[in-house]
Amino acid sequence: MSNDRLILDISANLAPVRRRHMLREAGLVAALGVIELALFLGLGLMRPDMSHMGHSPFLMWRVGSLAILAALACTVAIRSFSPTARPRQGVLLACALAVVAGVGGMFVAPAGVSGQTVFERLDPAHGIACSAAIFMLSLPVVAMLGALMRRAAPTQPRLSAIASGIAAGSVGALVFAFCCPFNDPLYVVVWYSIGCAAVAGVARWCLPKGFRL
Repeated sequence: MSNDRLILDISANLAPVRRRHMLREAGLVAALGVIELALFLGLGLMRPDMSHMGHSPFLMWRVGSLAILAALACTVAIRSFSPTARPRQGVLLACALAVVAGVGGMFVAPAGVSGQTVFERLDPAHGIACSAAIFMLSLPVVAMLGALMRRAAPTQPRLSAIASGIAAGSVGALVFAFCCPFNDPLYVVVWYSIGCAAVAGVARWCLPKGFRL
């Protein structure tokens, strides 16, 4: 059998592949985050003092930092699904941005938190619940990014999975930021980071399966 004939036989029953549109994929992820936020707010879970806390430096830092991180991480994740992408720098940039945002929280701490002990500021009983809520809110985003990843052809699926986990965790944390009643930056940095790290771990473990590593 000639090579041309072999190629024709192999490709005869192949279905056409739909071309990727990264803006559309980003829109799907953003829409999912908006739906989650709308459901949360529709259930009356928004923090009750949002009307007068909306312009506070602390809340602007928390929501603004998470929004920027989510936008960057989602961009890195979606771009990493391309076979020509090299996502390592993007993942490192997202991690660096998270560190910078955490340091920035030192300058927006509300009055009254400095006199508390570290244990009181962390409040582990509520902190674990916050991390769990972020984790649960992030799982649908992990699933969507995983589906987009399966339709693409990433050549570094492990890094793509980590980028997807960071993106999903950031989106989940951003949604939860409108509901979380705690105003201590130390609390936010520690427990939000734990929730996002757990999501990134799950994504790293689940999403690369089936890809050639």
